[in-house]
Amino acid sequence: MKSSLQILSGIFATGVAAQSGAWGQCGGLNWSGATTCVPGYRCSFINDWYSQCVPGAAATTTLQTSTTAAATTTSRTSTTVRTTTTTAGPQQPSPTPGKFRWFGVNQSGAEFGKDIFTGRWGTEFIFPSNDAIRTLINQGYNTFRVCFSMERLVPNTLSSSFDAGYLHNLTDTINFITSSGAYAIPDPHNFGRYYGEVISDVSAFRTFFQNFAGKFAENSRVIFDTNNEYHTMSQDLVLRLNQAAIEGIRSAGARSQYILVEGNQWSGAWSWNVTNTNLVALTDPEDKIVYQMHQYLDSDSSGTSESCVSAQIGVQRVVGATAWLRANKKVGFLGEFAGGANTVCQQAVRGMLEHLRENSDVWTGALWWAGGPWWSVSLSLSLSFQKK
Repeated sequence: MKSSLQILSGIFATGVAAQSGAWGQCGGLNWSGATTCVPGYRCSFINDWYSQCVPGAAATTTLQTSTTAAATTTSRTSTTVRTTTTTAGPQQPSPTPGKFRWFGVNQSGAEFGKDIFTGRWGTEFIFPSNDAIRTLINQGYNTFRVCFSMERLVPNTLSSSFDAGYLHNLTDTINFITSSGAYAIPDPHNFGRYYGEVISDVSAFRTFFQNFAGKFAENSRVIFDTNNEYHTMSQDLVLRLNQAAIEGIRSAGARSQYILVEGNQWSGAWSWNVTNTNLVALTDPEDKIVYQMHQYLDSDSSGTSESCVSAQIGVQRVVGATAWLRANKKVGFLGEFAGGANTVCQQAVRGMLEHLRENSDVWTGALWWAGGPWWSVSLSLSLSFQKK
């Protein structure tokens, strides 16, 4: 989920520049800026709305068509409800091959109150409700991604000691989930930033994860997430941060847990096979890397509209990622998805989840965005898939 300050148009080079810089925009409908890139980068077509300067000279072909994805040029705030689904969801789908290992709901709230640090529990931010999580577990959901703020957990530096109160509340939530037989994914919901600045100290990032993983090293039902939705960063830096997180987690003695790595471009599934190809180089001595992607179905993939592009858009936006995972012998996980309370979105979500299940050799599961005490969201769209 993007913050209101993370808008591509305010970050990428625009205007009359002769060439767009590294990772800058270089094309798209109504684009009036440069259409060529600085040396060492090429202008890669992502979709009709967006082209980006990426490393290399040779053309890369995405498996998606021009209508399968949209550039993320709309901001998302931590208080924006991506969907307010209040109507009944689709009927139980016909049986399809495959089975998800992990399926559940994001628990959002402890990361709220952007830029208000440390903030007040119950005013700027809130922790998940154990009663609500228990209800979802009883309904068949088995995985919960718990968003938190790195600035609140380590308020001084990435390698400094933890804030005792915030750690206690976060740990209580994680332990409740795992002691109930479900899986917990503690999610540093920071977009590759710390106090608003891109994290460039790879060593400190590794130390953070070594310290953090040490708190859960013996809990086999914890799944680590390296960071939520890296974006507008050097692709090499995204690779190095993910690798540092893996190394920090393993050095803490956390050997049995899976690690969800996320990618650049807000970890979007629709552009993964173009943007995040270098992440294939990540290594883990335990061979438990899972590539976490996110996907929304509105026109700009932001999740801020209740309208979906078409009933087929869900499948169209993930097929390229499916092919990438299979070609590289990797496995993936859809860490965020949602759709509005209308027939088109219901069909799009349903089709996307069925595609993931049909390809369960490379897709391990999915999580609905979002639940939490400050979210007014019905989970009806995903309810039909809870025990599949």
